[in-house]
Amino acid sequence: MVKERYIWGVLRVFMGWIFLWPFFDKVFGLGLNTAKENAWITGNSPTTGFLLNATKGPFVSFFQSLVGNAWVDWLFMIGILLIGLALLLGIGMRIASASGILLMLLFWLAVLPPAHNPFLDEHIIYAIIISGLPIVKAGRVFGFGGWWVETSIVRRHHFLE
Repeated sequence: MVKERYIWGVLRVFMGWIFLWPFFDKVFGLGLNTAKENAWITGNSPTTGFLLNATKGPFVSFFQSLVGNAWVDWLFMIGILLIGLALLLGIGMRIASASGILLMLLFWLAVLPPAHNPFLDEHIIYAIIISGLPIVKAGRVFGFGGWWVETSIVRRHHFLE
């Protein structure tokens, strides 16, 4: 059982990084997916490029209707930051898991059908991985989950676990 816990701990850390990297790239325009001149810090929208250019399928009009709304940018950026931090640190795994699954399902809906498979893509795989993290208590391996669950606020409000 010990080896499995380490694998889930590593998956948790890697999934945290999958959420955190786009946050930093979109804020500062680090050049991998976001050019410096398109960075959020320079006044550009972190969601417009994806919503206009990557969305397709039956929900394209819904996702493209979100373009230009500041609340969409803020919600997305705060979401990926908090999900990424929670996963990386191993705290708040239930809320981070639910939020991460929701975000992955929204990404999946935005690109239906996926490019290389009629149904399955990485967003579904990520959602499944994220769903397992709180079940196996992955925040307690390579993270602060053990300490977190012993805090008085988490003891009173188990959904924060």
